[in-house]
Amino acid sequence: MQQYNPHEIEPRWQAEWERSHLNRVSEADDKPQYYALEMFPYPSGDIHLGHVRNYSIGDVISRYKRMQGFNVLHPIGWDAFGMPAENAAIKQESTPGAWTYANIDRQRASLKRLGFSYDWDRSVVTSDVEYYHWGQWIFLKLWEAGLVERRNSPVNWCPSCATVLANEQVVGEGGCWRCHTAVERKVLEQWFFKITDYAQELLDDLDSLDGWPERVRQMQANWIGRSTGAEIDFTLCDAAGEPTDEKIRVFTTRADTLFGCSFFLLAPEHPLVEDFVAGTAYEAEVRRVVKLAASATAVERSKGEREKNGAFTGRFVVNPINGEKVPIWISDYVMMDYGTGAVMAVPSGDQRDYEFARKYDLPIPPVVVAEGDPMLLLLRGNARRVMDDVPWECAYDGPGVMVQSGAFTGLPGGKDSEGAQAVIDQLALEGVGQATVNFRLRDWLISRQRYWGNPIPAIYCDVCGIVPVPQEDLPVVLPKDVDVTAGETLADRPEFYEVDCPVCGKPAHRETDTMDTFTCSSWYYLRYTDPHNKELPFARTVVDGWMPVDQYIGGIEHAILHLLYSRFFTKALRDQGLLGFDEPFTNLLTQGMVKLEGEVMSKSKGNVIAPEDMIERFGADALRVYILFMAPPDKDLDWSQESLEGIYRFLNRVWRSVFDLLGAEVVDEEGTRLSLYDTNLDEAAALERGKQLNRELHRVIGKVTADFDRFNFNTAISALMELVNATGAYLKVPLDRRDEALAREVARALVLLVAPMAPHMAEELWHVALDETGSVHLAPWPSFDPSKAIADTVELAVQLNGKVRARVVVATDASEFEVREAALAAAAALIGGRPIEKVVVVPRKLVSIVY
Repeated sequence: MQQYNPHEIEPRWQAEWERSHLNRVSEADDKPQYYALEMFPYPSGDIHLGHVRNYSIGDVISRYKRMQGFNVLHPIGWDAFGMPAENAAIKQESTPGAWTYANIDRQRASLKRLGFSYDWDRSVVTSDVEYYHWGQWIFLKLWEAGLVERRNSPVNWCPSCATVLANEQVVGEGGCWRCHTAVERKVLEQWFFKITDYAQELLDDLDSLDGWPERVRQMQANWIGRSTGAEIDFTLCDAAGEPTDEKIRVFTTRADTLFGCSFFLLAPEHPLVEDFVAGTAYEAEVRRVVKLAASATAVERSKGEREKNGAFTGRFVVNPINGEKVPIWISDYVMMDYGTGAVMAVPSGDQRDYEFARKYDLPIPPVVVAEGDPMLLLLRGNARRVMDDVPWECAYDGPGVMVQSGAFTGLPGGKDSEGAQAVIDQLALEGVGQATVNFRLRDWLISRQRYWGNPIPAIYCDVCGIVPVPQEDLPVVLPKDVDVTAGETLADRPEFYEVDCPVCGKPAHRETDTMDTFTCSSWYYLRYTDPHNKELPFARTVVDGWMPVDQYIGGIEHAILHLLYSRFFTKALRDQGLLGFDEPFTNLLTQGMVKLEGEVMSKSKGNVIAPEDMIERFGADALRVYILFMAPPDKDLDWSQESLEGIYRFLNRVWRSVFDLLGAEVVDEEGTRLSLYDTNLDEAAALERGKQLNRELHRVIGKVTADFDRFNFNTAISALMELVNATGAYLKVPLDRRDEALAREVARALVLLVAPMAPHMAEELWHVALDETGSVHLAPWPSFDPSKAIADTVELAVQLNGKVRARVVVATDASEFEVREAALAAAAALIGGRPIEKVVVVPRKLVSIVY
């Protein structure tokens, strides 16, 4: 028997699999299709243990499904555009392209060394022109559909990265998702994808995603943020305080509190603010608040506990429900890009408005009072306002009774209440309001003022305006020689942006912004299905055959950004007739992190474990099995090299068990011959051990199969350990008394069961030990008979007055009476004739006797 040597076995089989195209998939295969996909990596450096975990999980699923008879698509690629490449190039005085492709080469080598079953012929790199060409084509399709817009908007600006960020890319305490620098607010003209057109469908279809973690679905639902309420038009007064024909619209979820609106708020960025205060006595204070707001992040401004800053503009609006004039203030807690940038302030019903009113001594008239509040006795039935302040220490936003609310006084108040609906109906009747739905979700800002990205295919013409690049002129090729170390962008390259207008032929200017890198990762899974198509990003017949992805695997950090954008792309492309399904990913697994002593691994902490080092010491199979064994896939894993060494020893035991089951000479790890046989075993004992091993075989096959179906790989490995332990007893049976067919069946099953997790070792054992033909990874998954996993007898504990004092073996199908009598007989000497008070039989576990 040869020794287990992963360093010789693994590279040899990797070369053979590549030579034979073992993992290449074809649509011509008539087996049922299965699409397994892990989120592709960003080539920011070497592969880390988080990658190993993600891709090991996906590889086991892929190999298992293939052995179950599926035609499995399992591709990989690289999400290669983005700011990290530029920043690294500046640091290393290189180019983003050189840095990116060097990292891809290293990562590809590591992924191959780990033995992942990717169809490398389908690999895509988003910075390859063959890929981003079709990203530009999709941009034009969305533009044709009215889903692309360029407009002025307050944006999130990262001063460190010198680019704008989508709302979803502002994280934590208002920092950049890449560099964590505090994000600023600016007003710029930018490109947007109108994801809000799909807000309701994105929300509704979450209910169909039964294969997604509830946590992820809830995170998306919260981000989309559907609110039912009303749009209400307030009439603007001129500088003299007289009503005009101009209206300012607000959205509210509490129309029942409209009578309590004692002031009106605008966002500091609102375009009306400048007109209101220019040249007035209020200008200086308003500008101070505007400056304060500009220096704070959107996250900071939206925090409820943050001190509110405001200033009166000198102007008023008219409340449409009662005709009262209400002063217009600005405040930094009102955001221009949420709702309309204007708020009807009801301090008795909203805590932020309450704090603002207290700070600036504004009225706080109660309009909805809770049942049981003593104040209700004073105000019940009062239609006119008789109280302009509340004795409360905070606002009350719950249900109650409407007071001081004209004809609506006495109606039930609260969100979606009878009173709220009555107010909305009255506003609609008068033409100054209507019921509506609002969403927290904002349109997706995709402009980036950086070089290393997909060029936006648009041209600016003084005559024709903004026009799309014609499809026949695609791709707009990103120049390779931009010197980012000197701060260059596409805006510094006249040879790139100086073009003729494709409509009128006059000199024009090409767009120099590039697209957010998430536009590349929002459709890559579609390109994998048809990666060599030169006419389209993918053919409808091909993509509909493979999609949606059956199992998607990635980190929880992508719950909003990538997953939400991908869902939007799928629905938008569906509506263009390019594909025929509603959702991109049927099932989603969010794997846990790999930590060291409870801490996230990072270069800055100096606690990174390099996968290549572990492969060098223990082999790829041991690292893969370790990663799968140490925790359920959705839980965090704490690194332990001692446990990895234990897994390496386990694989050695599997190796030796297979050879010994087949009658090979047994040697230890040093090559010393071992004698395991128990020559005192008679035929009956050998037969009983064979029956026990057969039962364990069928039990473990059933257990591993069920665990693989649920992705409980850690407990599947534990079951395999139990099977290896069970073989140990049978290996003591001399060769002339063994059931050779059973021994081979167990050895073969052991190799098949371990194959998805330790593919190199399994392939070697399949050929060298079992002398099988073809690849083990194309062999059928082992079957099992549940009835054969049931033992003929079972051993029960016998408790006497609560303590286990004896044991008894009974037939598995023994009746309760038979079990009772057997237990009493086994314990008779201990009971000593004393009267029995009670006997309780717990089937297949124990018998409790009380005397």
